[in-house]
Amino acid sequence: MKTLKQLLGEKPRTPLSVGPDDSVFTALELMARHDVGALLVMRDDELVGIFSERDYARKVILLGKSSKELSVKEIMTEKVLHALPEHTVAQAMALMTEKHFRHLPVLDGGKRLVGMVSIGDLVKETISEQAFLIRQLEQYIAS
Repeated sequence: MKTLKQLLGEKPRTPLSVGPDDSVFTALELMARHDVGALLVMRDDELVGIFSERDYARKVILLGKSSKELSVKEIMTEKVLHALPEHTVAQAMALMTEKHFRHLPVLDGGKRLVGMVSIGDLVKETISEQAFLIRQLEQYIAS
């Protein structure tokens, strides 16, 4: 089973981020431009939160607030769970499934940002691993 460090080594880009004082509207524009569902909220090199489509839907739209007037820090998720680079894809998927979220920052030693994985990244990797195993078993049976 692949580790998150290995998986992140295959990803083409570093995770996108905004600052806590940026407007929610600015964050939404960035998410739309890059077709992503969440952004890390960084203050210098420190992860201080995560901002997701879910945060927006539940804390802005449903409460009738304006995304141009709110800052990211007012609605971001502050208590961000994270994984370590040595965690496996299965461990990350289990955590995300249990806690009901779709984006997981990966921190080295629990402090330095290594990257971020989405549930889509993990599902894609799991399918790829299963397809490889099926091919191996078919070759074994055929020989």
